[in-house]
Amino acid sequence: MTHSSDPISHQDPQAEVARLREELQLRDNLVQQLSQELFRLVKGNVNFQPTADLSERHLGEVRALREQLKSVEQQVTFYQEQISERDAEIYQLKQTVQELTDRSRMLEQVIQELPKIYRKKFAERMVPVKEKVAMIQRENRQLHAELQSVSYRLAVRTRRQAQLDLPSFPRSGLGVSLPNFG
Repeated sequence: MTHSSDPISHQDPQAEVARLREELQLRDNLVQQLSQELFRLVKGNVNFQPTADLSERHLGEVRALREQLKSVEQQVTFYQEQISERDAEIYQLKQTVQELTDRSRMLEQVIQELPKIYRKKFAERMVPVKEKVAMIQRENRQLHAELQSVSYRLAVRTRRQAQLDLPSFPRSGLGVSLPNFG
């Protein structure tokens, strides 16, 4: 994992992994060259055994080469760990991207289905309302018919009563005077 002081950016992990692999390959080549050089030195002296007549310079070079080899091995180990960490991080990011892609698809599907769902729910809610409206309209027609029937009967009754209740005055004399209210 990189730290905040690490100059390696998280912007392009694949490019960073490629760069680390190139460095690792370069280190591997250097280790190979050093191994070949050591082998050549050892092979050049078939009976290679450190003796007093072996010059101090050769021993120094061998020590320096061993130190370089050790340093390169440590760097290789370090870079291999870095590559493993980056690979794990890349895997984690790919998993996250896959999960988010799946979730995005699911949400798109839900969004596409929402109008159908709302229409269905609205239709379901409208069923009792429509039934109630139909019932009220039937009641209204029935009440209107009853009102017309009652009004008709009342009008007929009123006419009959008006004809029966009217007093009849005898038509006697021509000089009937009507009261004058004036």
